[in-house]
Amino acid sequence: MQNTIPNTFRMKVRARVMEEYHSVEELRMLLEKYRGEEILAIGAGSNLLFRGDYDGVVLHSAMRRARALDENGDEVLIEAESGLVMDELIAQLCDMGLWGLENLSHIPGEVGASAVQNVGAYGVEAKDAIVRVKTIAIADGQERVFENAECRYGYRDSIFKNELKGQYIVTSVVYRLWKTPHPVLDYGHLRAATGDTPTPNQVREAVMQIRKQKLPEVSEIGSAGSFFKNPIVPREVYERIAAAYDKVPHFEQDGGVKIPAAWLIEQCGWKGKRLGGAQVYEKQPLVIVNADQATPEDVMTLAEQICQSVREKFGISISPEVNYI
Repeated sequence: MQNTIPNTFRMKVRARVMEEYHSVEELRMLLEKYRGEEILAIGAGSNLLFRGDYDGVVLHSAMRRARALDENGDEVLIEAESGLVMDELIAQLCDMGLWGLENLSHIPGEVGASAVQNVGAYGVEAKDAIVRVKTIAIADGQERVFENAECRYGYRDSIFKNELKGQYIVTSVVYRLWKTPHPVLDYGHLRAATGDTPTPNQVREAVMQIRKQKLPEVSEIGSAGSFFKNPIVPREVYERIAAAYDKVPHFEQDGGVKIPAAWLIEQCGWKGKRLGGAQVYEKQPLVIVNADQATPEDVMTLAEQICQSVREKFGISISPEVNYI
């Protein structure tokens, strides 16, 4: 039984107990075994920052299968188990010529976590393809299936991060994919890289190239990917900023305007800055990296200083996308 907690920040943290399960039945057995204990279910640890060692039971899914459930005209339903690496699933879907998740290529993490976090990139979010999420209740081991609307998805948000936080463990996710082209190419210069009529694999390759150019590989340097959420502000706030700065990047969204947090952070002079072993990534200020044996305190202090400077300079509050444990 390995007690080291996997995490892409590459922090040296341990759990009192760390267990993997290979089936729903084995998960239920573990929940019964550790009844009354503090339980934390994790994926690959790609969106977590542990403040220190975890004095509880960490459970990780080793269920990694995917299968087609149904095909109806243009639509194909695929069920993927929670421990399958999301990027591996997307690679399989693109090879099958199926559309819907290709813009999420090369995001570190597993299927189960994608449904909790509602991961997103380049104009697409996991919720756009999710039909339902299958879970097991920690309290009694009973299965509960959440339809998409019940998950209350928002920007990097879901019911599993709020009202039901820590109450359910995702076992599989059902996605709806399309056989006919559904490209989303209006973010991140994708259209320029792919043209107007790409294949899913061509979109995937373009996304991967863009991400590799500006984001660190977690296998080489520790990070949690994008550390901060992009703020959505009222139009008058955007217009105030646009009057003072040339070519402010922005996207219309949800009755407001999304301004990239990376742009706000860079305007505050944080790009490449370091605090202890933590550093704002020099190629993408949305990312904090473990540059040299960073402690959780290094990362959290740096993040708070960044948030404070953005508030002071722009009057905008940004918040971590990463979950502190």
